[in-house]
Amino acid sequence: MIVERNLPLQPLNSFGIAARAGELVRVRGEADLRAVLADPELAAQPKFVLGGGSNIVLTGDVRALVLKVEVAGRRVLEQTDRHTLVEAGAGENWHDVVTWTLDQDLPGLENLALIPGTVGASPVQNIGAYGVELQDRFHELDAIDLQTGEVFTLDAAQCGFGYRDSVFKHTAATPGDFGLAGRALILRVRLALPRAWQPELSYLDLARKAQEAGTAQPSARQIGDWVVEIRRAKLPDPAVIGNAGSFFKNPTVTPEQCADIIGRDPKLVHYPMPDGSVKLAAGWLIDACGWRGKRVGNAGVYDKQALVLVNRGGPEQPATGGEVMTLAKAIQTSVYERFGIRLEPEPVVV
Repeated sequence: MIVERNLPLQPLNSFGIAARAGELVRVRGEADLRAVLADPELAAQPKFVLGGGSNIVLTGDVRALVLKVEVAGRRVLEQTDRHTLVEAGAGENWHDVVTWTLDQDLPGLENLALIPGTVGASPVQNIGAYGVELQDRFHELDAIDLQTGEVFTLDAAQCGFGYRDSVFKHTAATPGDFGLAGRALILRVRLALPRAWQPELSYLDLARKAQEAGTAQPSARQIGDWVVEIRRAKLPDPAVIGNAGSFFKNPTVTPEQCADIIGRDPKLVHYPMPDGSVKLAAGWLIDACGWRGKRVGNAGVYDKQALVLVNRGGPEQPATGGEVMTLAKAIQTSVYERFGIRLEPEPVVV
């Protein structure tokens, strides 16, 4: 175990916000965390788990001990009658794993292509895109207790998946609660990829691509390529313009609330959900309030997709976490005043 001190975190968060970690340990396996817990000074510190840094906003230097997850490895475990089980280390790049499964002729993750971040972050956020969520392909994960060093396994039910939500985003309010925020570090994730695969084309962008290609049964590779093309056209590359991807969750409302908004704004982008609720496009709401291209200091709203907040200052004069959050709160206020909808941020604010 090597402890790195006063380490710049600007290269380790996709927003490119300048901040430092007082102390950082790279976790490549259970042994590294157990070494941390065996050190009285390190064990006593509060801990912050850092994956790919693609879903965080740093508002200052991180005083907690940063545990940088770098657990590697990918493998096909077994085939059942219904699924092929694959496993990936929590430190693996998510898109690289999606590409690897397609290279193995194992479809199922193609709609989740090019989502930034690591495999370990995918169940925390229950990532999703274009009609598929991680929970649809999830089997189980291994995590390690940050207090005892004990490794444990959770299945989908125990992860408590919701829309961009899981048990890893909640703290235990009482001793009997199962909130795991700040209590566990994910080591490995196992996915169940369907053997009887069918293309998921419910989103309009993908349906258009299939129509243009003249096929109702595209391959998983085709869908993966389409998703990459669509995302690159809409979303900025963090290597070029710092960002944390979609900054706000798409809100859900009742059909009555949706009808009320449509009465005032007929062009409202909305999607009926299986449970009877209606999902609204947060990007459309923000755009309708005139925020596209606006900025606060060096934090701005992306001019091609209002759902994305970006770092307009570049690496030399980056946006601060304070500027990002000031902009985010102004957008929330604007959307609430016009539509009566409260937008909820997706990134973790540190």
